[in-house]
Amino acid sequence: MMSPADGLPPARSADGYRIAVVCLGNICRSPMADVVLGERVGDAGLAGRVRVESYGTGGWHVGRPMDHRAAATLTAEGYDASRHRARQVTRGDLDDVDLVLAMDHANEADLRDLGVDPDRLRMFRTFDAEATAGHDDEVPDPYYDGDDGFAEVLTMVERTSTALVDVLAARFGREPGGPGPA
Repeated sequence: MMSPADGLPPARSADGYRIAVVCLGNICRSPMADVVLGERVGDAGLAGRVRVESYGTGGWHVGRPMDHRAAATLTAEGYDASRHRARQVTRGDLDDVDLVLAMDHANEADLRDLGVDPDRLRMFRTFDAEATAGHDDEVPDPYYDGDDGFAEVLTMVERTSTALVDVLAARFGREPGGPGPA
């Protein structure tokens, strides 16, 4: 995968760093990543400098809460999954976003078609040391699978979020690492 030191595009504003996580329907993978990454950012003391949000490329779940299996998986591990409402991404949503993270290659292609600057677009697992670019760098969609698929996604999301927060902490002068969920 890409070297973490090379993985972050520059901030577009002095007001902080914005990250958007994008999947298909914004009810499973990207909201799980939003919750976990947001908590990791807060734990690292970066909440005032880094903002995380999530979107879907499709609009059929707009306004709905997270998939109940995704929410249950997060809740069982101590995360708060209650605030999420699905949103469909538009070009305007991403104009001020510094880093756009796609969960799979289809999402990445949709974002390119939407006009996202390729210099700001990455696969979410770019920051996962266990992923291999172009081979297993996707976060699989668990929507049509059983509960085990959601647990697998959470494991990937936690590992990747921790690595990404280490890169963010280095960028903003904070100590890398930090605790996970309570």
